[in-house]
Amino acid sequence: MEILKVSSKSSPNSVAGAIAGVIRENGVVEVQAVGAGAANQAIKSVAIARGYLAPAGIDLICVPAFANVVIDGDDRTAIKLIVEPR
Repeated sequence: MEILKVSSKSSPNSVAGAIAGVIRENGVVEVQAVGAGAANQAIKSVAIARGYLAPAGIDLICVPAFANVVIDGDDRTAIKLIVEPR
């Protein structure tokens, strides 16, 4: 499963385009975000991607979960969003 990493500085429109592209190719994508700002951008991106894929008859769902990631040698907890068609 492809993983897209989102930061608080990520453009929601760009991430949404990446989500839509991966969904069209692979059918499922994992979006990871560490921190409140990144989680905000990730959620906005999923909402925008739903709009991109709706005309093709693809309705997205999002399953949230936690993931442990290592950033600069530190263990951090990330929000991961499994995005797939309904």
